[in-house]
Amino acid sequence: METNKTFTMIKPDAVANGHIGAILDQIIKSGFKITAMKYTKLSPETAGKFYEVHKERPFYGELVDFMSSGTIVAAILEKDNAVEDFRKLIGATDPAKADKGTIRNLYAQSIGANAVHGSDSDENAKIEGAFFFSGLEKF
Repeated sequence: METNKTFTMIKPDAVANGHIGAILDQIIKSGFKITAMKYTKLSPETAGKFYEVHKERPFYGELVDFMSSGTIVAAILEKDNAVEDFRKLIGATDPAKADKGTIRNLYAQSIGANAVHGSDSDENAKIEGAFFFSGLEKF
């Protein structure tokens, strides 16, 4: 079942480099409505819970350390076909392979410091949104 909401995070690298405004502007100009947003810092425990799906992967510890290294911006976005359209807008995980003009092409530093997170499915968008925003369990 396709929904019209997705979840994103502007990651510590993009926040530290002053790209919040430019990224949000690109999101809005692409037709997304921001329905919830928060500026916060993840503890290592919270980052670990959020990325628990990757716990057995070799990059898990590095990912948790990175995501708890600075401030992030978490947001719920709304638009028809939100998940798929947002994945196109952010581009490939590796910014060197991201299409020109995508958020990661413009603002990411590396595969690890890739500026933004975007939910990869409608199901994960609901889970991730509810993780950051209480009361959104029904998303």
